[in-house]
Amino acid sequence: MATGSIIDNSQLQKDNKSWLQFLSRRKSNAPFQGEKRCKFVVVGAGFTGLAAAKRLAELHPNDEILLLDAREIGQNASGRNSGFAVAHSHFPGRFDAKLIKGYERIDRLNTKGLDILRSEIINNTIECDWQEGGFYHAAADKSALRSCTQFVNYLEKRGIEHQSLNQDELQKQLGTRWYKEGVKVNDGALVNPAKLVEGLVKSLPDNVVLHENSAVDLIASGKQITLSTQNATIVADKVLLACNYEMTKLGINKHKILGVTLTGSFTRALTKEELGRLGSVRSWGVMSLHSGGATLRLTQDNRIAIRNTAEYNRSKLYTVAEVNARKQIHRQAFDNRFPQLKRVEFEHGYSCVEGASTNKTSFFEKLGGNLFVAGGFNGSGIAKGAVFGRALAEYASDQTSELIGDCLNCPGALWMPSSPLLSVGARFIVRQRFKGVGKDR
Repeated sequence: MATGSIIDNSQLQKDNKSWLQFLSRRKSNAPFQGEKRCKFVVVGAGFTGLAAAKRLAELHPNDEILLLDAREIGQNASGRNSGFAVAHSHFPGRFDAKLIKGYERIDRLNTKGLDILRSEIINNTIECDWQEGGFYHAAADKSALRSCTQFVNYLEKRGIEHQSLNQDELQKQLGTRWYKEGVKVNDGALVNPAKLVEGLVKSLPDNVVLHENSAVDLIASGKQITLSTQNATIVADKVLLACNYEMTKLGINKHKILGVTLTGSFTRALTKEELGRLGSVRSWGVMSLHSGGATLRLTQDNRIAIRNTAEYNRSKLYTVAEVNARKQIHRQAFDNRFPQLKRVEFEHGYSCVEGASTNKTSFFEKLGGNLFVAGGFNGSGIAKGAVFGRALAEYASDQTSELIGDCLNCPGALWMPSSPLLSVGARFIVRQRFKGVGKDR
C-alpha cells in the first residue's frame, strides 16, 4: 500500500501561471467522485499520461480509459517547462565510442517522441507555436566552453547536422554577445507547452474520460489496484503512473527520483523597435552547455523568457513571494545578455518542478503484475514523455516491440537515501549542478 498526496496547495498552482498566463481560461473537467470499477487508469495528464491514455484508447476501443490529474490541465510540470522538444540529448563529458548503443537508443526515443507529437499536431490542427528547425546550445564561461568543444565533437562523430557559431555569429542571430561560442542543432522543436497540453487534451478519443483536480492519495495493490482520492475510490485492473517525480509522494520509486524546483520570468511583449535591437532570428531557444546555466526563449508572441535557478524545495513550487525574491537573479542574467533591453520589464515570474535522477536516466518498469510506471526525464520530458507514454500503454497491453525494449533498456537510476538524508543529499546534488556555472547562469 502506498499513501501520500501528489497535490501542492491549489492556490499556489494558480498563482504560478507560467505559460498559462497567456492562454484564455478553459473550463476544467470536474473532479472524479464516487466509486468506479474499470480496466485502465492513467494517473497524470502531462505529455506522458496523455500519450498513454490515447494509445490505450486505440488499443482498447471498447474500454473506458480513466485519466486523472491532481491539478488543472497545464498546471502540471508538462505545462510549465521551457518548451524544448529535444531530438539529440546533450551528454556531459567526452564522446565515448563504447556508449554508442546508448546514444543511438536515446536518439531513437527522442525522434519517435517528436514524430508522435508532430502527428498529433498536424492531424488535430493543434495551435501551439510548434517550430521545427532545432535550437541553440551556448557557452559563456570556461566550463561550458569545454562542454561546447566536447558536444561539437560528439555531434561530428555521430553525423548529426549542426552549425558551430562564434561570438559574432551568435550576436548576429540572437542579439547578444554574452556567449562566446555555441552550436545550433538542426533537429528538435520549440513549442508553447501549455498550448500543446491543452490541444492534446481536446483531441483525446471519446473513450478517454479525464477528471482534473483529482489527486490520488492512496494506491493499494492486490489482484486489482485500488486508488483513492479525496472523494472517490477506484478499482482498476491496471494502473499507469505517468506523474514523474510526484509518484514518490505515494512512496513509489522514492529512491530513484527527486523533484527540483526551478524559477524563471517572462518579459512583456517586445515592441517592433525593441525586436530590432535583437538578431536576425525572430523566434529561438537557447540552452546553456552548463547543466546549471540559463535557458532562454524568444517566443512567437515576442516575449523573452529566462529560467536560471534550480533548488531542492521538497518537490514543490515556490510561493509568489519566493519567486519574486529570485527575480533579481533573472534580471541580472537578462541584463547581462541584453543590455540594449534593460528597460524591458518582466511581466511575471513563475516556478516549475522537474524530475531528476542522480545519473540522469529515465525509468520504465512494471511493479508487480499490474502497476506500470515511467518518469525521470531530467528536464527533457516533451519528446521523451510522449514516447514513454505510448510505450507504457503498449507494455501494459502485453505487447512487445523495439520501442518497449528501448524504454526497458534505460540504465537503472542510482539509489537515493530516505529522509532526512534525502534532503541533505538532494541539496548537494543540486548545488553540484551549479559548480563552475560562472557567466552561464
